[in-house]
Amino acid sequence: MDSPSEHRQMITEPLLGNRKGGIRTLPFIVANEAFESLANYGLFPNLILYLTREYGIDAANGAQILFLLSSATNFTPILGAFLADTYVGRYSMIGFGCIASLLGMVLLWLTTFPEARPPPCVEFSDSCQPATTLQLLLLYTAFGFMAIGAGGIRSSSLAFGADQLGKRNSLKHARIRESFFSWYYGIVSASVFLGMTCVVYIQDTMGWMVGFGVPVVLMILSALSFFSATPLYVQSKPKASWITGLAQVVVASFRNRSIKLPSQATDEVYYHTKGSMLLVPSEKLRVLNKACIIRNPQENLAPDGKASDPWSLCTIDQVEDLKALIKVIPIWLAGMLKSVNVSQSSFIVLQASTMDRHITSNFEIPAGSFPSIVVLVITTWVALYDRVIIPFASKVKGKLVRLKLKQRMGFGILLSTISMAALAVTESVRREAAIKEGFSDNRNPGLHISAMWLLPFLVLSGLAEAFNAIAQNEFFYTELPKSMSSVASTLQGIGLSAASLVSSFIVSAVRNFTKGEDQESWVPSSINKGHYDYYYWLLTILSLVNFIYYLVCSKSYGPCKDEEGSIVADEGFDR
Repeated sequence: MDSPSEHRQMITEPLLGNRKGGIRTLPFIVANEAFESLANYGLFPNLILYLTREYGIDAANGAQILFLLSSATNFTPILGAFLADTYVGRYSMIGFGCIASLLGMVLLWLTTFPEARPPPCVEFSDSCQPATTLQLLLLYTAFGFMAIGAGGIRSSSLAFGADQLGKRNSLKHARIRESFFSWYYGIVSASVFLGMTCVVYIQDTMGWMVGFGVPVVLMILSALSFFSATPLYVQSKPKASWITGLAQVVVASFRNRSIKLPSQATDEVYYHTKGSMLLVPSEKLRVLNKACIIRNPQENLAPDGKASDPWSLCTIDQVEDLKALIKVIPIWLAGMLKSVNVSQSSFIVLQASTMDRHITSNFEIPAGSFPSIVVLVITTWVALYDRVIIPFASKVKGKLVRLKLKQRMGFGILLSTISMAALAVTESVRREAAIKEGFSDNRNPGLHISAMWLLPFLVLSGLAEAFNAIAQNEFFYTELPKSMSSVASTLQGIGLSAASLVSSFIVSAVRNFTKGEDQESWVPSSINKGHYDYYYWLLTILSLVNFIYYLVCSKSYGPCKDEEGSIVADEGFDR
């Protein structure tokens, strides 16, 4: 960790008489992430249509490819954060991410040229010439660079912005940091929504070449906005990562596995740093306590009092940090399984593409823009919840009222379950309409059934995310020690990554178990030939099981740190 003198030297290094860092650097950092989000989220929604229509990849395989891309995009920020914190620094990581993202988007744009992709599929049939190995290699390489680039930028952007404001704890600087975080999330959320609407609309109306070219231009602007302020940035030195600290506890516990735990715990037996509030470890998961036992002070401790080998002797704080993480994992797992439903956006786009999406006789909503309704619902609900519902309920009750974190998470999982049931009903109605209109063999029919049938699912899904995802983030920050705030910020990303992999596994299992010799699987190449409604009912059942699992975990977890001032004192998910 940087000493105070080193940090002060970084902040006050003269540059034409001015200090480095400060508020003036923040617009460049926010613009970098905003343009990157606008480009990436403008590309992803329509990729399922690009794969099925231009590459002849069937719907299930296309969805699995995008599940893996989504998983990689959500996991690389965790890897990027580790590398940035431990080895290369945040500036270098963001810069690398800009270059990798730009390269990936340029390669994806090149796939729109006729020579770089297979000939178009024959209209109103399943006749498609498969892509060559080189064509697929170009496509997958583009996806790989895009995932790596997104991880480089998203892993460090917010923290790099906070670095520019210094580490002073005055009220003035706390307000500046709070304002920066609010503007950062607000602008990035707006960019995501614009990407899923405006950029997708360009792809639908002007074609893939122009539609994929726009994100390239946006990514160039993202890179330029970041690099143009390079002389002004504060660049903190890398330091040890939280992953290293947790790994040291596991290794030290294994190395000391033969040691017997003392019957009476004293602060002389266990290793702790000066000023630590923890003098003895807790009794839970006692096997990990072996990592902080001082066996021989002369061998285990250096002259300055620090551990001579941190992989054999850890602090009590490190041990308790790992215990806290293990405790929240069951709740995290329930949130991850809920995110499996969120991962179905590719299939939603396929459904919408076959339905009537006209708002007026002259305007049609792009199929890829329908998932943006979820983002809109989340934003609207958060604003109403914080600004209208909670103040009104507090005024009526005469005191501050709020739902407890575990209640919000549980209600979100329940809403997610209901949303999948609504989607199953919608797909059953859509498929029946396709068969009646004689489009059972058509990949891309123009059905007369309105795409507004998807609204119940999209609205319920947005509300589920507003309750569960936001509460889950707050839960991690509340329940984990302050020293693990960086861990709390990465858990949801890991969950989304794992959910995409689970979704891919479920699709593979459904295809293998439901396909017969003369029978299509539930999720075949043509959305009208299979039974995607059965697939959604399966997800509904799994979601219901997950909800019951969450109730058990919630009760087993015990009280959270937010027990006072809730709307429901003795009822709800904690009974």
